[in-house]
This record gives sequence, structure tokens and C-alpha cells, in this order.
Amino acid sequence: MIKFITLGIESSCDETGIGLYSQQHGLIAHQLFSQVEIHQEYGGVVPELASRDHIQRVLPLIKAVLKEAKIKLTDIDAIAYTAGPGLAGALLVGSAVAKSLAWSLKIPVLGVHHMEGHLLAPLLEETQPKFPFVALLVSGGHTMLVDVEAIGQYKILGESLDDAVGEAFDKTAKILGLGYPGGPALATLAEQGTEGTFTFPRPMIDRPGLEFSFSGLKTFARNTFAKHPNEKADIAKAFEVAATQTLMIKCRRALEQTGRTTLVVAGGVSANLSLRKELNHMGKKIGATVFHPRQEFCTDNGAMIALVGHFRLSCGQHDNHHEINIKPRWNLEELTHIEQIK
Repeated sequence: MIKFITLGIESSCDETGIGLYSQQHGLIAHQLFSQVEIHQEYGGVVPELASRDHIQRVLPLIKAVLKEAKIKLTDIDAIAYTAGPGLAGALLVGSAVAKSLAWSLKIPVLGVHHMEGHLLAPLLEETQPKFPFVALLVSGGHTMLVDVEAIGQYKILGESLDDAVGEAFDKTAKILGLGYPGGPALATLAEQGTEGTFTFPRPMIDRPGLEFSFSGLKTFARNTFAKHPNEKADIAKAFEVAATQTLMIKCRRALEQTGRTTLVVAGGVSANLSLRKELNHMGKKIGATVFHPRQEFCTDNGAMIALVGHFRLSCGQHDNHHEINIKPRWNLEELTHIEQIK
């Protein structure tokens, strides 16, 4: 018999993710639907369309996950959902479905932090990072370095003062006339470019601290493209190298300042192969171990929400069933510490 099963629902932006996590067996099933095709013609996420699609997808995906795991809805012991940060309408869908299901099944329910899901996603792997560690969280909406003492004990060391790195990738891709989503398209084009043809600045590495700024890098790419419109691949390469090396330099600085020897890299941009190569090389050079979630868990997914929900629900945390609570903006440092439960 599978013990204590947590259903995770992720609906913070443009991907509907469902996961099932068991105390006995770990992750037992997960499903994901990406809305890329829906938003492509607009060149970015349209919040209203995202919310409507979550409504259509979430229940069929839950049924598919239950079928994959060969269990019934009544076998679920608890439900976790993404309460924030994210798009308000999209978050409301996950919250409403989670609360309704939990109320009908008479089981506990809990809203969890989307970025805590990314931060702890490497714990879904067989080889897991041990606490404490430094985490680099990089996505379309966030770029931050976090000192992680334990689950729920987070200190933000530095974050982007303007564009997140994923946002800068997307905007630069748009400048180059690439499709949506821009980050993967730019990375693919960069593979055809020659490193050194253009040299882009590494923003804010010449000053102390661990903050980031990527809007200037995006502007530099626009100006370079205006002068060299036929050299898209080389511009993409220069942008990617500058962005990933900037992240690497700040990660090294964070490890040195905190004395940590473990780095966790998570979020959508952590799937970028150039970034992984830079950080792995840096780790070997200074004697640090670098952990990444597998590619399918870099982007938004229900597995990470089920995992975080499992940890917190197992410790007795839960919401009431009668209020739909979301937090489109939610500081990671506000979370409470818990002991890790397998």
C-alpha cells in the first residue's frame, strides 16, 4: 500500500502541472501541459488566456495522473497547490480546484510557494543536495541567490534590480526576431554563433554585492543588432556567454561569502546547457558541488509542488477549506522553517 499521497497542482503561469508524491515511494506520477502554442502568436503570455486554459486542463490532467499511478481520487491524503507568486487569475484556478477537492474529500490542503518548489526540485532526484547550500533561482520572472540553511530557512543574498535573466533572454530573442518562447530559441541559435565575434558586458560584476541587472545587456544586444543585422547567431552567442558568465561569477562570489560548498541551480533558465557548463566548470575549479534538477523539472511542474506540499503537510501545516487565498507577490523569506520528512 502506498502511504500518504500528496497531490500537487501547479498553475502559476503558462503551464498546468500535476504531480503525485508518496511518503513511501517518492514521486509516483506527474503530467504537464504547456501553453506555448496558445501564446506564440502574441509573443508572450496573455494572462486571461492562461487562466482559461488552466480551467480546461487541470481536471483532465488530475485524472490522467491518477490513471498513471493506478490509484483512485479517494486514495489521496492531502492536496498542495501553488498559492504564489504568479499570475492572479492562473493562481485562482489551482487554488479553487485544490480547495474544492480537499473539502469534498475531507483531507488537508495547503498553498505553497512556487519558488520553494523550484528550490527543492533537486530533492526529487536520487542524488540530492544536503543542507545547507546556496541556491541560484533563475526563471522568466526571478533571478536570485538564496542562502538555504534548511527547508523554510531562506536568506535572499541578492536578486535582479530590473529584468530577470529569463526575461532578458526572451526580450533579446524578440529583438532578433526569434519565436516564443525566446530563451530556448536564442540558446539554439547561439549554438551556431562564434564566441568572441562580439563581446558583451558582464553587468555589475565590478562592484561588491550579489545583485543582478540584465536590462542593460538587453539594450547592448539591441544596439549591436542595429549595427550588425546579419549576424544574429554571433549576437545570440555573445549575449548567452555574457549572461551565463555573469551568473557564474555571482554564484562563485556567493559561495565564497557564505562558505558553502554546495550550489543548487533551479528554475526554467537552469535548463540552459551553456549555464550548466559554466557552473559545473566553476564548481570543479573551487571544489563545490553543483546540483540541477532534471530537464523536465526545470520548468514549472506539479512534481515540485507535490514534493513541497508533502514536506509541509506532513508537519501539520494546512489551510482552511473555505477561503481562496493566493499571493501573486510572496517573499521567500516569509516562509516558516520545518524539519525535512522523507
